[in-house]
Amino acid sequence: MYFLSGWPKRLLCAPGSPAEAPFHIQSDPQRAFFAVLAPARLSIWYSRPSVLIVTYKEPAKSSTQFGSYKQTEWRPDSTMIAVSTANGYILFFHIISSRGDKYLYEPVYPKGSPQMKGMPHFKEEQCAPALNLEMSKILDLQAPIMSLQSVLEDLLVATSDGFLHLIHWEGMTNGRKAINLCTVPFSVDLQSSRVGSFLGFTDVHIRDMEYCATLDGFAVVFNDGKVGFITPVSSRFTAEQLHGVWPQDVVDGTCVAINNKYRLMAFGCASGSVQVYTIDNTTGAMLLSHKLELTAKQYPDIWNKTGAVKLIRWSPDNSVVIVTWEYGGLSLWSVFGAQLLCTLGGDFAYRSDGTKKDPLKINSMSWGAEGYHLWVISGFTSQPTDIDADIRNIIKQPSILLFQFIKSVLTVNPCMSNQEQVLLQGEDRLYLNCGEASQAQNPKSSSHSQLKPSREKSPFTDGGFESQGLSTLLGHRHWHVVQISSTYLESNWPIRFSAIDKLGQNIAVVGKFGFAHYSLLTKKWKLFGNITQEQNMIVTGGLAWWNDFMVLACYNISDRQEELRVYLRTSNLDNAFAHVTKAQAETLLLSVFRDMVIVFRADCSICLYSIERKSDGSNTTAGIQVLQEVSMSRYIPHPFLVVSVTLTSVSTENGITLKMPQQARDAESIMLNLAGQLIMMQRDRSGPQIREKDSNPNQRKLLPFCPPVVLAQSVENVWTTCRANKQKRHLLEALWLSCGGAGMKVWLPLFPRDHRKPHSFLSQRIMLPFHINIYPLAVLFEDALVLGAVNDTLLYDSLYTRNSAREHLEVLFPFCVVERTSQIYLHHILRQLLVRNLGEQALLLAQSCAALPYFPHVLELMLHEVLEEEATSREPIPDPLLPTVAKFITEFPLFLQTVVHCARKTEYALWNYLFAAVGNPKDLFEECLMAQDLDTAASYLIILQNMEVPAVSRQHATLLFNTALEQGKWDLCRHMIRFLKAIGSGDSETPPSTPTAQEPSSSGGFEFFRNRSISLSQSAENVPPSKFSLQKTLSMPSGPSGKRWSKDSDCAENMYIDMMLWRHARRLLEDVRLKDLGCFAAQLGFELISWLCKERTRAARVDNFVIALKRLHKDFLWPLPIIPASSINSPFKNGKYRTVGEQLLKSQAANPFLSLEIDTGISNIQRSQSWFSNIGPTHHETDTASSHGPQMQDAFLSPLSKGDECSIGSATDLTESSSMVDGDWTMVDENFSTLSLTQSELEHISMELASKGPHKSQVQLRYLLHIFMEAGCLDWCIVIGLILRESSIISQVLTISQSSEVDGEMLQNIKTGLHAVDRWASTDCPGYKPFLNIIKPQLQKLSEITEEQVQPDAFQPAAMGKTSEQTSPRAEENRGSSCHGSIAQIEAGGNSVVSRKEEDITSGDEEEHFQDGTYDCSVS
Repeated sequence: MYFLSGWPKRLLCAPGSPAEAPFHIQSDPQRAFFAVLAPARLSIWYSRPSVLIVTYKEPAKSSTQFGSYKQTEWRPDSTMIAVSTANGYILFFHIISSRGDKYLYEPVYPKGSPQMKGMPHFKEEQCAPALNLEMSKILDLQAPIMSLQSVLEDLLVATSDGFLHLIHWEGMTNGRKAINLCTVPFSVDLQSSRVGSFLGFTDVHIRDMEYCATLDGFAVVFNDGKVGFITPVSSRFTAEQLHGVWPQDVVDGTCVAINNKYRLMAFGCASGSVQVYTIDNTTGAMLLSHKLELTAKQYPDIWNKTGAVKLIRWSPDNSVVIVTWEYGGLSLWSVFGAQLLCTLGGDFAYRSDGTKKDPLKINSMSWGAEGYHLWVISGFTSQPTDIDADIRNIIKQPSILLFQFIKSVLTVNPCMSNQEQVLLQGEDRLYLNCGEASQAQNPKSSSHSQLKPSREKSPFTDGGFESQGLSTLLGHRHWHVVQISSTYLESNWPIRFSAIDKLGQNIAVVGKFGFAHYSLLTKKWKLFGNITQEQNMIVTGGLAWWNDFMVLACYNISDRQEELRVYLRTSNLDNAFAHVTKAQAETLLLSVFRDMVIVFRADCSICLYSIERKSDGSNTTAGIQVLQEVSMSRYIPHPFLVVSVTLTSVSTENGITLKMPQQARDAESIMLNLAGQLIMMQRDRSGPQIREKDSNPNQRKLLPFCPPVVLAQSVENVWTTCRANKQKRHLLEALWLSCGGAGMKVWLPLFPRDHRKPHSFLSQRIMLPFHINIYPLAVLFEDALVLGAVNDTLLYDSLYTRNSAREHLEVLFPFCVVERTSQIYLHHILRQLLVRNLGEQALLLAQSCAALPYFPHVLELMLHEVLEEEATSREPIPDPLLPTVAKFITEFPLFLQTVVHCARKTEYALWNYLFAAVGNPKDLFEECLMAQDLDTAASYLIILQNMEVPAVSRQHATLLFNTALEQGKWDLCRHMIRFLKAIGSGDSETPPSTPTAQEPSSSGGFEFFRNRSISLSQSAENVPPSKFSLQKTLSMPSGPSGKRWSKDSDCAENMYIDMMLWRHARRLLEDVRLKDLGCFAAQLGFELISWLCKERTRAARVDNFVIALKRLHKDFLWPLPIIPASSINSPFKNGKYRTVGEQLLKSQAANPFLSLEIDTGISNIQRSQSWFSNIGPTHHETDTASSHGPQMQDAFLSPLSKGDECSIGSATDLTESSSMVDGDWTMVDENFSTLSLTQSELEHISMELASKGPHKSQVQLRYLLHIFMEAGCLDWCIVIGLILRESSIISQVLTISQSSEVDGEMLQNIKTGLHAVDRWASTDCPGYKPFLNIIKPQLQKLSEITEEQVQPDAFQPAAMGKTSEQTSPRAEENRGSSCHGSIAQIEAGGNSVVSRKEEDITSGDEEEHFQDGTYDCSVS
């Protein structure tokens, strides 16, 4: 509502003795002048500019006679001031203009300045007038005067002898007798007997009083602390005609303030609280509306030490009240008790070093024009002693403080409540939350354009949100600040109304006269070209935007006529372009709904107009026609009491039961906020209905309205929207109310499910209250958000030293800023529905909002709040809500996440209560595993670890670890390894026995884990927290006896984890998932080489070469080789030009290649295709999902070669007749110009190129080749050699195999495997034949070796187990010296998997290069 801004300003008064310091300030009714009292001085100040105009100083002689000045009161027309003195005198002063035409202060403009000196009202606006004070009358009432109050043409004076005097402003009593309070009867209400109890004691008198125009009576505070309300029973003001009511329970009243608009009386109490009363319309009794008091929760150290309430002041627009105490400090509250600000806490009360400040003591305060300033006379004189005399004089100089405020536009222009923007107005600037204008360039989503189904997206906003929706309205904490045109402000200060259009692109402001508007797109103001037109209109009832038009109600000064005007934004601001409609009475409020304007007038009538766009030629105007008039005078006691009026489509019936469709009921009902009571008037549909199509739309007869119904009390603001959205009917057809301290309320429609007929006994709407932590300024209907603003403070006291002369304002007060804020409210509504057993409605509402980005947070908040309340409740809860909420959340897929997030944000003590309602965490964990939601399962593990014995959490951790390994979730695997060690170290039980090396086969092992057999969960008891060694060495295994094990218990734990890692590796090898194996080893730092050495004769054997070869082709996206039909007899077939092909292939390594599809047994190309597009049934599935594409990004680094980015991306189709790209041809020419290539040979080379896989796969295969070589798994080396089709690899393997160390069984396996491949190639894949022919000589050599070794090897297998523990030196010997260098370098390569991998790749390629010089090493 209202927010403090910046630092207060200081106005210095004339220096004088401390006795002459000002102590009282009072503004005139128009708030242009302020009367400031000192003990013997009366000064008049002007508000803008804030300057002193005149001071009257009482002569010493008369001053002793009258006594010091006490209070002052202005005459309603600001021509006189009455001042009361201590000795019972009233002094009447006339304010007269001195010097005729002259002014005290005039603005001076530079020469040639375009300021219009001749414009009307120029002098009054720009200059401070020169005034004189003349004492005209002195009245002696012979008793100390307690209170002065101006009532219409009279002055009401209360004296300490218990009398009330009614005095005419000319200083005469007109013969009326003073009223003795003892003769006024008081009762609890006006219905009880006419003779109430009298104030039966003699010394009773009024201590403070204030007149309430809308209740026609006085709120009074008596000297004994009782409070009451005195009202004349008839129009005559005499003792016989007065009657008083009082509440029984207030006995410590100190002061009173009246809110005329809401008919509230705020009584300050000695306890520090403010009790706000209203008058019951029927009985006339005083009813407590609410209290304003600090709570112990917010202000624990000061809430009960503030002392009595000293002053209460309602703002000029009656929307906020400011309160100060004897102790000091200021607090600001909305009408119905929402606290907006308090200076007794935070940066106001403490310095940046944590020491406490003295609070600001306030002697007197008064609001300035439109509530932009609060004029304060403070009670402190802080004067440091150790500074110069002249500085001390400055500090002693009395002063007035001006606190600056900015306020929400809703306080003065409530028609803005159907919009989703927050707009604040300061005295010279506006604050918007609707983002930058650049974002506003394109038409906004249907969230603002009326009834358009399509939502246009703005390129500037986040994809997920609607354009004007969340991203711009919530974007950041800063405001878009628009400075109001100074030319307009100079003659029209203060700004009274402002409004923003639906799209948030244009703003209009209204000052004293006329109006101006601003476009956020062009960043320009538009003012009236003719200044006389501007100064001739006074806007009375606010203004509103309708599409491109501004609709406003104004008073035409020259014609003395009330008018309704419509101006087009795009045309010049001139009355010539305006559409003017005359009105009968003054318009107080105006609002726009769809294509209707609703106007509330001073004669208590409501008028509906239709508005439509008209274009005659180039001219566009809007036409307005009266549709309907409704008189409200029988329901509204005083027109000033109406806070807001709006048309809405909300009704008590929801569209299903109506006889007419949704569209026909345009303006369904009128909502009227009458002094905080929300009244609804619906159209009366009980009579005969007119069919829409029969009647001419121009003459459509609107239905009459039913009598009003009261919907709610204590309402400050109302929000509703005219948009429709089938998906979110609950939110869009609801009515949102802000009720001050009582929080918010929503009037929610209830829909029967699946359009069934609703039960007659069920209400069709329900009012749900809920609390939010911010003051609501706008509601985002679809997004289920409330937007607001909040005061924030910044301390600058460290800039000044303690004894600095500027000790003052910047140190005493923090700098105040206003920040944007927002809050979700959906969880409150869902909870309220569940409390009322409306679970079905809650479900419908929640499902309609499930797409919101913060919906998971909504569920979590609801669960958390209910859990906190119920689990910490001291009394048993008869009907707990938590089971209902838990059941409700299970309806959503986010159930498991919601529960675990809530648990982890709640203290451990409440977990049992939570899981008693939502289910056993073990079951929830298993559900997560079944749903493959491993991250959530990991969160449940932490809960299980705290709630269950270690054996259980070990068992579940093992399950999760295996599943994570299976799915390749490497981050989770690393966490699980750490977790398994950590839970082990916490136990004192004996370490588990080391599992035997002979594991059951891998599939059996996995079953073994899945069924959580007891033997494993026992061996899984303790895991140490010792850091997992991520350093993997590429040399041979050192075995468990190596340095890796630090303690005995570590040995058991590491062994247990290693068992699982080994089992996983074994499964991957058995399933021929080499790509996954490489990824697994790289990510988890698994010592692959050492493990492969152990498993050389077991898991690391290749059982079926053909299946292995096919699987590698598929996993690495490697195309099967093919031969073009034309080159069956080509010279390449016998290997003559093999090197050429290989050289060419190497040079082309980084180019895009294809995977080609082959039909079994047919050697020509059917169709070429890119590997990722999978057209038609392929011979080998190139399923990208199964190849673990994303993980490969991390696991294997491809070397830095230029073309790599596109290596897989784009593919070139090669058909039999296609020729190669020109660039490639020239390269062939340069390198091989000596060869004369025939057509068939060229085709063959192109086929070679086409049968290469992606470059990355090639690097990965070479890396694996290197690993297998190291580990001595020669059969795998052969398979990789086959897929790469490089005879050098095969010959290298066979060279190694000739050493006597190599197991004969392995050679036998290689031999049978190669024969199987040969047979498969002959039948299914002829493309392999040329390569198999090349390596035939090596094959023959191999069969010779195997035959030789068959005898000795028969006795080998038993000894072979040892080789798993020791190195195979021969494997390294055969490699030339460079190999050892690179391995040493790799071992020193640190922890990083990355650097190690690059080196692995390099060394692998280098070794092969040294072995056999047939190819270039293109990998750097």
